[in-house]
Amino acid sequence: MTGDRWGSKWILAAVSIALFCVQIDYFAVNLALPRIAADLDTTTTDLQWVISVYMLTLGAFMVPAGRIGDIFGRRRALLAGIALFGVASVGCAIAPDAGVLIAARAVQGIGAALIFPVSVSVLTNAYSAQESGRAIGLAYGIAGLGNAAGPVVGGILTDTLGWRAVFWLLVPFAVVSLILGALAVPETFDHTVPRRLDLPGLALITSGVGLFTLTVDRAPSWGWTSMATVGASAAAVALLAVFVVVERHTRWPLLDLSLLSNGRFVVLVAAGTVANVAYAVTVFLSTLNLQQVRGLTPLVAGLLFLGPSAGAALGGVVSGRLAARRSPIAVMGTGCMSAAVALGSLAAAGNPVVYVAALTACGFTMGLVYAFTTVATQAVVAPERAGGAAGVTLTFLVTVGGVGIAVAGTALEALQDNGFGTGSGINTILAIIAAPLLVAGLVVLSRSRSRRS
Repeated sequence: MTGDRWGSKWILAAVSIALFCVQIDYFAVNLALPRIAADLDTTTTDLQWVISVYMLTLGAFMVPAGRIGDIFGRRRALLAGIALFGVASVGCAIAPDAGVLIAARAVQGIGAALIFPVSVSVLTNAYSAQESGRAIGLAYGIAGLGNAAGPVVGGILTDTLGWRAVFWLLVPFAVVSLILGALAVPETFDHTVPRRLDLPGLALITSGVGLFTLTVDRAPSWGWTSMATVGASAAAVALLAVFVVVERHTRWPLLDLSLLSNGRFVVLVAAGTVANVAYAVTVFLSTLNLQQVRGLTPLVAGLLFLGPSAGAALGGVVSGRLAARRSPIAVMGTGCMSAAVALGSLAAAGNPVVYVAALTACGFTMGLVYAFTTVATQAVVAPERAGGAAGVTLTFLVTVGGVGIAVAGTALEALQDNGFGTGSGINTILAIIAAPLLVAGLVVLSRSRSRRS
């Protein structure tokens, strides 16, 4: 660990507050959308862009953001991300119309894209190999509290002070994180490469991932088999294919493609992505279940999500401890299988108490796998490549999780059109998703056994 123990605690505090700020923003803003629409007299399309543009810029910039931190300085990149996020939050709070709000949300997404992977690489390089996993898990656990607080805080602030207060709330968090980061975080670089950015690679991956994110977001309204969806998907794949070709022939690439030949890295990311899809869909469908099927108000539904969100936060803390004591492959396999059992129980739960207990178990197990994916992938790559690896991992987790939500929404509509009620349709989708989660766990555990034999 670099520096003394007291200094390392301030590093962890700076990173944790930044991640918490990003998490509470996403979950609080969702609840504020109807009031934003009424206040700004905006259209449904504009309202959708308030969320979509944030996810688009977040997904498109995480891989380059992680590597930018490695090349130009992780402290510098983290502080830039926090500052961007804070300034953009002010822009959102004072936005006079939907256009300004959408533009500010785009900048927020870029700031969050810097914060997510660079935070991980900062902790990887600020702590010893033995302690970094625990630090990352604890940071994700604290950030997970933002998931719990977001819906409740968003609902209360929107109903009392107005939706602009949701964005103003983020500003002091960003300021505190920025000050702590400036004082405590040491500067680290990847000293094996020159201070030079692969601009063709940057352009290709941001446009490719950005177009993919946009396509997934719009596919339910365009139609999954429409020319627009098929054409945009093909263009996104083509851009990413060209990116791979360019990276193979670039001396100092943006993305080290040897990551894709690292078997442990690939297995961990693949299993973590399956689990995060399940988690994203579970949160999305459970929100519908609590409000549309069980008839709860948004605020009461948000309060009930305190359990699963607190479970996810605890899962983050536990993931860091497990990383230091157990085989990453074994933990991932067991975690995925446990999450599959919890999800199956949720799909079968009728009693409200059992439902909330199963939902809390889903939060814990899937939150553990989500955080552990980031912790474990850092353990199987070189520290100088920490930012790039974190960017790749988080890009898969976030963008494919978005695919899961979009597909789940379309599937629910299709089931309803074929005679399913909303509740039975939700339970059917959750039961189906539990299957690949169980398979992922079995595959990962079989790999663990084959390595020992």
